[in-house]
Amino acid sequence: MIKMNGIQAAIIDLDGTMIDTIGDFLVAINAMRAEFALAPLEQAVIQNMVGKGSENLIRQVLAVDFSPAEVERHFDAAMNSYQRNYLSINGQYSKLYPDVQEGLSALQAQGIRLACVTNKPISFALPLLKQKSLHHYFDVIYGGDCLPHKKPHPAPLLQVCSDFKLEPNQVVAIGDSSNDAIAARAAGCWALTVPYGYNHGEAVQAIDTDGIVETLLCAAHFVNS
Repeated sequence: MIKMNGIQAAIIDLDGTMIDTIGDFLVAINAMRAEFALAPLEQAVIQNMVGKGSENLIRQVLAVDFSPAEVERHFDAAMNSYQRNYLSINGQYSKLYPDVQEGLSALQAQGIRLACVTNKPISFALPLLKQKSLHHYFDVIYGGDCLPHKKPHPAPLLQVCSDFKLEPNQVVAIGDSSNDAIAARAAGCWALTVPYGYNHGEAVQAIDTDGIVETLLCAAHFVNS
């Protein structure tokens, strides 16, 4: 891995990076599917659909059973059902990955400012961060519906750079998927990847990144501010 000097901020993903939320997705999606009289999906199937925002997720879930035209016809009702079911169980079936709080604390101790940028809607993301006692680490939190574009578009990362008055080469993005790395590359930020998340079912070794770090604590040890 390349040694990164002069890093002043870290932009950290949520699902698959800080919190293993696949249990929440499983329960909420299958509750929605039950309302449509559809059979439940296995966790492995849902896991490969996560990471590109709720709209994309629900369209993929519906596409298991419906034609493209039927997906669009059912989309609004399915999204409303999913959101209602997700909010009712948000965080109950999720858990922190190892060394997340330790990693965030270590980054802060180095004087590195923290932002959370996720494609998860802010109405899901903020309560979850609060429930897991992570929200206080972050100066900025952006959900997938806070800005005109989601990752892998670079705009959310560039917004954080602007918020912090930093150049992109002073910022590292840490995530579990190609979405995070593509956004970082396009924004001109550094990129680190954790190996334990979702990444749409693809190997993290194939991601164009500046390094794979086992945990956020390892990332903190690697980044030199």
